Amino acid sequence: MANRLPAVVVDTGTGYTKMGYAGNTEPQFILPSAIAIKETAGVGDQASRRLGKGVEDLDFYIGDEALNAPSYAVKWPIRHGIIEDWDLMERFYEQVIFKYLRAEPEDHYFLLTEPPLNTPENREYTAEIMFESFNVPGLYIAVQAVLALAASWTSRQVGERTLTGTVIDSGDGVTHVIPVAEGYVIGSCIKHIPIAGRDITYFIQQILREREVGIPPEQSLETAKAIKERFSYVCPDIAKEFAKYDADPAKWLKKFESMNAITKQKFSVDVGYERFLGPEIFFHPEFCNPDFTMPISEVVDEVIQNCPIDVRRGLYKNIVLSGGSTMFRDFGRKVQRDIKRTVDARLKASEELSGGRIKPKPIEVQVITHHMQRYAVWFGGSMLASTPEFYQVCHTKADYDEHGPSICRHNPVFGAMA
Repeated sequence: MANRLPAVVVDTGTGYTKMGYAGNTEPQFILPSAIAIKETAGVGDQASRRLGKGVEDLDFYIGDEALNAPSYAVKWPIRHGIIEDWDLMERFYEQVIFKYLRAEPEDHYFLLTEPPLNTPENREYTAEIMFESFNVPGLYIAVQAVLALAASWTSRQVGERTLTGTVIDSGDGVTHVIPVAEGYVIGSCIKHIPIAGRDITYFIQQILREREVGIPPEQSLETAKAIKERFSYVCPDIAKEFAKYDADPAKWLKKFESMNAITKQKFSVDVGYERFLGPEIFFHPEFCNPDFTMPISEVVDEVIQNCPIDVRRGLYKNIVLSGGSTMFRDFGRKVQRDIKRTVDARLKASEELSGGRIKPKPIEVQVITHHMQRYAVWFGGSMLASTPEFYQVCHTKADYDEHGPSICRHNPVFGAMA
């Protein structure tokens, strides 16, 4: 045990992939989950064309390099958290391991993450790639929500370490609300919200487009993204916030300065209402998505109400934020306030219905914010993979050789730390 090399933790998301070694507090590399390949127009199915005649197979880029590679076709093998193109994913892992982490896969155990409701077949494909192509000694596939719960233990608000809670996981491409009881995801109650970081960026970009002149069109998206990350916050009341800005614009308006990438001239943007209007689409989705109008706090409440009655208190008491789009200032506070309102109103209504005979015990609602939110899933994986129990629950190469990929259909939850 003592001389074993640290495990490799790879968290593949729809937008970005985080990778690094267990025991670290943040990932060594964060790359867009994109891969750029040379595609030749020709006959035959893609798989046979990709087999190439020699070294074409090694001719591809991943991450930021992929997005900047001219005359290559950029592909995103992961959609909504689920891997769709296994051929490309294998090549993606290849560069992650050899080029970025510089690891010898035969020396390290691997912890990979999967979205909630990932299919058992997908786990088998993953096992096949890791064991057959990379010959890894051990593999564990962890559910992202459980890792996010583990990461929240670093928060001061957490009294006891528990693997029961509701995870609001909002990344770049999709937002999930996932109830977890004792380390197991309650799959039938998961809801996903079609609003995430990318939508906020597009929304801010649209506001800026309508108002600001002088932003170079090819830079409008990255300008919107920079403004979102630097200046945005969540406000308690949108009408009051508008009034506040109108009363004293000088105090609240900010200036964003940048340089035109082509002409090298500086340009500046006034940042006004979009500071609070961006993240507000979580609470008023109808601003940017006419088909979906349910605020995030209502979704969380509905998810918990759909769960078995004996875990609901635990789920309200431990609502954990995870992912970059939950990093806005006061995001957790507003979610907590809205859910608390709904819950208190429901308790009051039930008391009135009983004519005051039944006094329900108040329900504690707590939304937990912590420093690790942005890489919560990766950090949770890093914590778990650095415990000795991790090596006991991993599926090993010997198991795989004996039973085949079906061993990875079930990955036991180990809560030895809890």
